[in-house]
Amino acid sequence: MKKLRVGILFGGRSGEHEVSLLSAASVFNAIDKAKFEVVPIGITKEGRWLTAADAERLLQGKGVGESGSQLHSPAHLRAGDPEATPGAAVLATGQAVVVPPEPKRPGGSLAAFQTEALTRRASDRAINVDIIFPVLHGTFGEDGTIQGLFELADIAYVGAGVLGSAAGMDKDVMKSLFRAAGLPIVKHVTVLRTDWESGPKKVRKLVEGKLKYPVFVKPANLGSSVGISKARDRKELGPAMEEAAKFDRKIVIEEGVGGKKHKAREIECSVLGNDKPEASVPGEIVPGKEFYDYTAKYVDEGSQLIIPAKLTKAETRRVKELAISAFKAVDCSGLARVDFLMDPKNRKIYLNEINTMPGFTAISMYPKLWAASGLAYPELIERLIQLGQERHEEKKRNQYSR
Repeated sequence: MKKLRVGILFGGRSGEHEVSLLSAASVFNAIDKAKFEVVPIGITKEGRWLTAADAERLLQGKGVGESGSQLHSPAHLRAGDPEATPGAAVLATGQAVVVPPEPKRPGGSLAAFQTEALTRRASDRAINVDIIFPVLHGTFGEDGTIQGLFELADIAYVGAGVLGSAAGMDKDVMKSLFRAAGLPIVKHVTVLRTDWESGPKKVRKLVEGKLKYPVFVKPANLGSSVGISKARDRKELGPAMEEAAKFDRKIVIEEGVGGKKHKAREIECSVLGNDKPEASVPGEIVPGKEFYDYTAKYVDEGSQLIIPAKLTKAETRRVKELAISAFKAVDCSGLARVDFLMDPKNRKIYLNEINTMPGFTAISMYPKLWAASGLAYPELIERLIQLGQERHEEKKRNQYSR
């Protein structure tokens, strides 16, 4: 029986590049090699697409090219550089740069570009895979951009589509969809970076008129808690706004659950499926720092993962129901981790956010919650690939012209 050819896409230009490498390495180690032929496809921080040996070196954290040097031949320059690759509108071809996979059927919107190199060397061709597993986190990987490329290339892929990915990345849009679905969210306001820069006093008045301190200030579009700060008073609000403004044009300010005296409990739940998603047992994060920021997640030790979370049966059921509702509200598919905040005073549960491509190492919360629910890591990977194929087959039923 022919093995399914799976392209594992990792790296990328986002601030979560290194997290992606960790996630992808775990997938490579755990995927069933008897069932799947794995093709590594890396993207450097500069945006170069790599395959074969160069992708493996990137995965291992090593330099790209011989002796760790960067690649400079025309086939290795950044995608879309018109001077380096004349006539290439999207991505150059070659040993270390891959064009989007060719469409599986006639009528696809994006085909491999032909270049002189293709006629000279048989090895310079598009990488043909049956499905892409984009183990990419954050901007350019989890926000719908790469998913749009897959859609144009008419290739199956794991995870949420363009809409679900984009909505899941934008905290402002996400909260609007949650609110429209009648889901419980914390009080918040959204302001533009230009509004803050042109009228900081007006923004402070807006925030303080609608919210109570402490507040959490976040870039609307980013992941892994990058750029997030806690402001306990007006003095701390300014620096928090400046920090968030470095990373996005939209800034979301949320009222802290629990108020000044209590710290919210952080509950997480994993969701798996397409049209009929299922939820895992919930888990709880007890941060080693004041809240679960990037450093607490990936650098400092001391944070605790409690699986299953210490909740009543009714609370557990409520979290799972809300997780599935959140998944559907943003039109998600494949996988997502849904995060909640619980007020320790009255045990009220608030939906915080959804992550459409959460950390995916074997010890990350998403797979650990499924392991605790009876689905082991290798089987989880296989199920996600199946879901990606099923979603692609479902989309083939669509008619695009009269």
